[in-house]
Amino acid sequence: MNYWLMKSEPDVYGIADLARDQQTLWDGVRNYQARNFLREMQPGDQVFFYHSNTEPPGIAGLMQVAESGVIDPTQFDPDSKYFDPKSQLEQPRWQTVTVQFVQVFPTLISLEQLRQMFTPEQLWVVRQGNRLSVLPVERAIAEKIIEMANSSP
Repeated sequence: MNYWLMKSEPDVYGIADLARDQQTLWDGVRNYQARNFLREMQPGDQVFFYHSNTEPPGIAGLMQVAESGVIDPTQFDPDSKYFDPKSQLEQPRWQTVTVQFVQVFPTLISLEQLRQMFTPEQLWVVRQGNRLSVLPVERAIAEKIIEMANSSP
């Protein structure tokens, strides 16, 4: 099992939405490095749900990869903001995963708290200027984050 961190703006789709829906297709990723990380994911992998572009940003909960290797349908939809005219049905450019809800953390683990606990080499999300929406997380770091979440008041 691997660990990952995926970002979403809570006013677009947040952990509360996933808790309500229980499962969702993580569509719309249009960065090749992030897409490659999505391609590495396997069912059962644990994923931290990170709320971005909000105050404060941080890890709001945990989800799990339910299905991997899913073709992102938005690349073929001309009405979608994620439409990619260069993508072909025979050779799709964008794959994604389906994730399922695991838990909302009792308290958000803020980016500031993460910066105090981890170096940029340990946790990519604390790197200055890091804009990737999908990031790998080493097992030891993931276990510390889960411990932080479970020790929250």
